[in-house]
Amino acid sequence: MDLENGTVRDKMKSCRGIIFDLDGTLVNTLEDLADSVNEALEKMGFPVWQTDDYRLKVGRGFRNLMENSVPEEFREDAGVIGQMLEYFVAAYDRRYLDKSRPYEGIGELLDELAAGGIFLAVNSNKRTDYTERLVAKLFPQVPFVGVFGEREGVPKKPDPAGALELCARMGLEPGEVIYAGDSNTDIQTGKNAGMETIGVSWGFRGAEELRRSGASYIAEKPSDISGIIFREN
Repeated sequence: MDLENGTVRDKMKSCRGIIFDLDGTLVNTLEDLADSVNEALEKMGFPVWQTDDYRLKVGRGFRNLMENSVPEEFREDAGVIGQMLEYFVAAYDRRYLDKSRPYEGIGELLDELAAGGIFLAVNSNKRTDYTERLVAKLFPQVPFVGVFGEREGVPKKPDPAGALELCARMGLEPGEVIYAGDSNTDIQTGKNAGMETIGVSWGFRGAEELRRSGASYIAEKPSDISGIIFREN
């Protein structure tokens, strides 16, 4: 566990809630996403990418993923992006649970936090229907107060709207909630919401991006998160 800001312990109120990103934080969804985008690219006659190439492409919603996966000359072509989305969603709907699994230790972490009276929530840029399905299938026992994905009329992360809505559901102030995720987008979301942040180094982006983003803490394994939260209480 890496404490990035030595003054956090003094500034932060007792932590009573945590909001998690989904992809790359709770669940490793990279292979199913990569396989689905590559199927769409093949149908369009475009070259495909290696699975690891998608680590830097995911996290900002499906349309952005399509725009960052097609050849550069097509990235602003609405017709191409629309067709890519259609092919991708059809592919992802078949396989979104083929290889996606919680990271080792995540189930135990969520159970420990819930047993300790910590409010739990999920805030993702993945489309809401897939976010809800993945969480319901992989974490049926976890009492999340809210599971949010990309929703019409609500700006995507790093806008703090979703995080603040979840905070209100918890009945907490932002200073009582930690935001946890694996990317710069997540750290900025937490900051924009007035929350302390935990960057998880096991996800799609790695510790260096999280440090550059100014994460309050870096967690190297899920058990580090419970150590951070219960130490603060």
